[in-house]
Amino acid sequence: MSAKRILALGSMVLMLGISAWGQKPADSLGPSPRAAASGAPGTIPTVDQIVSHYQAAVGGRAAWQKLKSRSSMGTVDVPAMNLSGTVVIHEKAPDKMLTIIIIAGSAFRQGFDGKIGWAQDLQDGLREQAGAELAEAKRQSDFYGPFDLHQHYSKLLSLGVQKVDDRDAYVLEATPPEGGEPDKLFFDATSGLPVQIISQHHTPEGVSEFREQFSDYRVVDGVKLPFTISQESSDSSFTVRISEVRHDIEFEDSEFAKPAVQ
Repeated sequence: MSAKRILALGSMVLMLGISAWGQKPADSLGPSPRAAASGAPGTIPTVDQIVSHYQAAVGGRAAWQKLKSRSSMGTVDVPAMNLSGTVVIHEKAPDKMLTIIIIAGSAFRQGFDGKIGWAQDLQDGLREQAGAELAEAKRQSDFYGPFDLHQHYSKLLSLGVQKVDDRDAYVLEATPPEGGEPDKLFFDATSGLPVQIISQHHTPEGVSEFREQFSDYRVVDGVKLPFTISQESSDSSFTVRISEVRHDIEFEDSEFAKPAVQ
């Protein structure tokens, strides 16, 4: 599961937390306590150099293109709410994804079948995604997403170097084609791997800002994936830990389709 694809989990976990606690998402996280300006010397690489380093760090295009599907399983923990649950993600190239989260006795399903994005939970029932939410789902469902950044964003701008947990990171400001606040993508200056993303997530309840940090990268079938993802919004913080990743599982296209109305 690529770093960008983890982003979908943030809004899903938050929705389940809202259902359980009756909270409403706020608008912004405020200043990041984990990222600060760095006066690191040296020449800042170009946007293309940062992207190329990232692509090589996660295994390279050839290794990714050998893979056609991915199944990821893990857990999610929300310490402040004393909640825990399970996460299952199925992905199929080039652009299909199904995510299922079960937490506090509630289930959330979200899918994208290549054209239609949908979500299903106890609070809102079954619904189709539209607008900025659908655009996010489309980006997140790109199986080869690390190699399509220039297609996912209308503009990529280097913001220089910042500190993330005492490590230098190159920062890209990434503007989505549908407009709105740009994402901020942080890449470890040494390894090239994504270490943090700050982005806006759209749901029927409004727009919330999420901060994701990635660690415990492991090589699976020639590609490098984060197995620990710490996320936070203005309402909660939680951690996703991936326990198993398998590639080239046979998935029927129908698995990703919007369920029929009962």
